Amino acid sequence: MALKQVKLTLNDSGVIVEPGALYFHKGNIVCDANIGGVGGLAKKMIKNKLTNESTFNPLYRGTGEVFLEPSFGHYLIVTLDGGSIVVDKGIFYCAESTLEVGVATQKSLTGGLLGGEGWFQTKISGKGICILESPVPMVEILKFNLDNEKLQVDRSIALLRSDSVKFTVERSGKGIAGKLTSGEGLLQTFEGTGTVWLTPTQPVYYSIAMGGVSSLTAAPYNNNSA
Repeated sequence: MALKQVKLTLNDSGVIVEPGALYFHKGNIVCDANIGGVGGLAKKMIKNKLTNESTFNPLYRGTGEVFLEPSFGHYLIVTLDGGSIVVDKGIFYCAESTLEVGVATQKSLTGGLLGGEGWFQTKISGKGICILESPVPMVEILKFNLDNEKLQVDRSIALLRSDSVKFTVERSGKGIAGKLTSGEGLLQTFEGTGTVWLTPTQPVYYSIAMGGVSSLTAAPYNNNSA
């Protein structure tokens, strides 16, 4: 375990940050409430209710450096080039102001009812860099590039997917016999062309957290910046 801290360098640009994440900033930087008028306020309130993301994300603009709170957590730097990704609820941390953080609705009945992710997730679109809070280190994430293919998993370990990838839930086998012989029930199914990131070690971290493990010790502070 080592402390990590995100440092954002602005050059006449802007960054959207989760409320409470700011540690300090240096330079000619101002903070904007980033409400976006009455229409923008309504959209942000809806997004908050549906995705567990904050209603108001401060926008820091100008030239200088913004430092966010140090944490023992894990961060992912994701670059978008005009496309869209769908991510787990609550993992958005910050993003360039050129990106739009909105809501993705499950396109299938099975995905919404049985997928374990709910009917709504966070959708990030546009061109720029965003940073996500990950439940596992980057080295433990498996990245799959699907080319008109199908990927199936038996639990909720999908952290991120391209918006172009269809998400549904399917039985692991046809009929009762298939279910009994496979030893599994319902499978999260990702199909099409695009990217899917899986966190297969996430259940282990969850079990450790629920078990109240207190014997872990922190390593010396590591001021690596993202």
